[in-house]
Amino acid sequence: MLLVGMLDSPYVRRAAITGTLLEVPFEHRSVSVFRHMDEFRAINPLIKAPSLVTDDGTVISESLLIIQHFEDVAGRSLRPLEPVARRRDLSLTGIGIVAADKAVAIEYERKRPEAQRYAPWQERIVEQLHTALGLLDAAAADGALTAGPELLPSDIAAAVAWGFCRFVIPAFVPEDRWPALAAQAQACEALDVFKAWPIDRE
Repeated sequence: MLLVGMLDSPYVRRAAITGTLLEVPFEHRSVSVFRHMDEFRAINPLIKAPSLVTDDGTVISESLLIIQHFEDVAGRSLRPLEPVARRRDLSLTGIGIVAADKAVAIEYERKRPEAQRYAPWQERIVEQLHTALGLLDAAAADGALTAGPELLPSDIAAAVAWGFCRFVIPAFVPEDRWPALAAQAQACEALDVFKAWPIDRE
């Protein structure tokens, strides 16, 4: 299998970390949806990162579906089986994905010419990001988000989202505002599986 996309994408990185933890064999190709559009289009005409090319040539888009395929191949999931813990993990994973989504939206807005920016929209997505980070910080403070010993999807989603925020929009996310989340993410980044998939623009 081939996972395609840059590791400065929180979606590519989350899929890569999850696939590694599930012990699914795959290769990674760092292709930019901006700088290498023709190369990416040849792999997936949607030019969507991440994209996964399965062993039979099927192309899967969207990180959640790629992770689902990894789980199918592995025959297991990183999610807890106990119903209450599983629902909590699903909820926190969703919040982590929202945080990443809003951080991406903020980064794209910053790239617009000043005259094309809409202040109410910018304020809204910043508020949504901060709300998501606040919820994740509270979960980390309560011990619902950790750095293992067995990582859950919510742990990965939160740490990857925080790392992306600090990488691309640090002015919007001061570390001292969400200290428990920052500590959880730092502990995750110290793990071998995170080190194997560092944030990278190359």
